[in-house]
Amino acid sequence: MEKLRCVIMRGGTSKGVFFHENELPYDLEKRKEVLLRVMGSPDKRQIDGLGGADILTSKVVIIAPPSRKDADVDYIFGQVGITEPEIDFSLICGNLSSAVAPFAIDEGLVRAKEPITKVRIYCPNVDRYLTSEVRVKDGKAVYEGDFRIDGVPGTGSKISLDYSGTAGLITGKLLPTGNRKDIVDIKELGKIEVSIIDASTVVAFIKAAEIGLKGDESPIDIEKEKDLIDLLENIKIACAELANLTGRSPLLPMIAVVQKPVSWVNFVTGKKMKIENVDILSKIYASGMMHKAYPVTGCVATGAAARMKGTVVNEIISEKGKKDDTLIIGHFSGTIPIKAKGSEIDDEFKLEKAIVYRTARRIMEGYVYI
Repeated sequence: MEKLRCVIMRGGTSKGVFFHENELPYDLEKRKEVLLRVMGSPDKRQIDGLGGADILTSKVVIIAPPSRKDADVDYIFGQVGITEPEIDFSLICGNLSSAVAPFAIDEGLVRAKEPITKVRIYCPNVDRYLTSEVRVKDGKAVYEGDFRIDGVPGTGSKISLDYSGTAGLITGKLLPTGNRKDIVDIKELGKIEVSIIDASTVVAFIKAAEIGLKGDESPIDIEKEKDLIDLLENIKIACAELANLTGRSPLLPMIAVVQKPVSWVNFVTGKKMKIENVDILSKIYASGMMHKAYPVTGCVATGAAARMKGTVVNEIISEKGKKDDTLIIGHFSGTIPIKAKGSEIDDEFKLEKAIVYRTARRIMEGYVYI
């Protein structure tokens, strides 16, 4: 058996296995085989590997010295298939991105500068940059703190991530269809409105009422309704065709089911959520299941859509959400805020700010046997 050095890290509400690039084969097919073996895929339980049998934990990250002079580190993300022997390297994981800078600092790839170290991250697979700011002490990232994010127990050190440079990341355009709102015709449903936004990832936004959801459903409630999951998948397929995404990634577009806030029960804590400060309620469908929290990449797309007049999201958000610098998104496991700002120039929207705050934790370092 061979062994590879790795680190397991939580970033936001996701968890993944981190590698230095030189630990892995340079041949991409061999690299894929090794990573599938590491995670225990394909297997719905991933029982023979490090995967957690969930879209939030079946992830790998590859970190390397910067390939560009204007970056501090390279970051490659892989979403590992659970039941299929596939790894999608064409995306970035917004939540796990929050663990990239701490990893790079702790591993000596980036020199720590107290009290805050700014790390410019280049994502070669998507040709985009992220900027992260991390609190440091004695040459290492600080993980302890009093900042809390929903979907993760306890508190941690606040990490900022700026995604303003990720507009058009997948398709090259913030509006892949050229429209702020389109109509798709779904066989089981008829015609529905949809807004497809490409900012950090591609998300198709639909209104909850269009598919019969009230807003207080849990992910388990939705996933046990096979007809509803099939309907969401068919909407995804139709939106992929509309945005010219067919065959590019099995994850895209994500489907965000949005509505005005109603009272709901936090999926993680079991507590009833207050809706007074929530601007929009959203549920994400991706990869055949409901996201149990909210992907940061989806948060960025939601923030961009909220600032664009004429989108499904902009029509739904509260008046406070339209005026405030920060948008509060309600999801299955709580809320997530995003500072989003943009400007309209000649009917064209430019995303100027998309800042999300997360926490991260170094959980384990050692060797994985393959």
